[in-house]
Amino acid sequence: MTAEIPRRALPALAASSLLLPAAAAAQQPAAQPRPAPPPTARLTLLLDWFVNPDHAPIIVAQEGGHFARQGLEVRIVAPADPSDPPKLVAARQGDIAVYYQKNLPLAIEQGLPLVRIGTLVPTVLNTLTVLRDGPVRTLADLRGKRIGFSVAGFEEIFVGTMLESVGLSARDVRFVNVNFGLSTALMSGQVDAIIGGFRNFELNQLDIENRPGRPFFPEQHGLPVWDELIYVAHRDRARDPVMRRFVDAVDAATHFLVNDPEESWRMFIAGPRRELDNELNRRAWRDTLTRFSLSPGALDRNRYERFTRFLHERRMIRAVPPLDSYAVEPVPAAA
Repeated sequence: MTAEIPRRALPALAASSLLLPAAAAAQQPAAQPRPAPPPTARLTLLLDWFVNPDHAPIIVAQEGGHFARQGLEVRIVAPADPSDPPKLVAARQGDIAVYYQKNLPLAIEQGLPLVRIGTLVPTVLNTLTVLRDGPVRTLADLRGKRIGFSVAGFEEIFVGTMLESVGLSARDVRFVNVNFGLSTALMSGQVDAIIGGFRNFELNQLDIENRPGRPFFPEQHGLPVWDELIYVAHRDRARDPVMRRFVDAVDAATHFLVNDPEESWRMFIAGPRRELDNELNRRAWRDTLTRFSLSPGALDRNRYERFTRFLHERRMIRAVPPLDSYAVEPVPAAA
């Protein structure tokens, strides 16, 4: 049983209780002013090719307001020529480009002042693909066969490295430039295999055409893992805090994307992109969701150094450049 409070004490208690809110309020610190929004910065972002599900975090960052919350106005441009974006950024005619880690050391050796500032897709998408119902069942069956490619420069070293695992070399196959008609060339019989097709795109395209493919994965046949898609900027802007704001916006958009893929898909096919609402893109969207970097600013130094050494060992580049000269983590936006 609790002790009864004397009745004469109640007025005093009531009076003191009335003072508590005022006293507590007097002890509260003054409200802090909200931080000013970041100043508006305008950026031109050059894609590596036409808009497709590989670019989902970029589109969601735009449509979901993540760029705007970072004080960014981003103009997204799909190039007429996929080789143009890194050159345009190097010439200061664009601010950021979607590019390929495997190509970056070659671009550096050619004198392009580029630096990696972020990662879009940190897993390998590239494949060496044949038709599932065709005569090629193993890599060894490629002896004497024709292999189609789109972009010259890597086909021999990639295929050659993979063939070494079965005692063959690049000299045992014939390479055919099929421009950007990889799937068509394979299905028509123009070539027996294709290198450079993405496992989230060309494999789905073949399946939709009822000509399913059989992929051989480079990272399982002698090649070191690389980041398939990255963001690059001009070297002079490597420490520009605006680059951090861009990467933070993409970071937030990627987490929204994986948490709410259905709403993100609606953003992706909105307005002028309505034509992307088809079976191929829906399948590619599904297969790419788990491949986006959830820490796009983080740099895997070992991965970059290992792949660059591989290129040097294969005599694709003359020297191994210092990592910090071509790949960085963007500095904090407040720096």
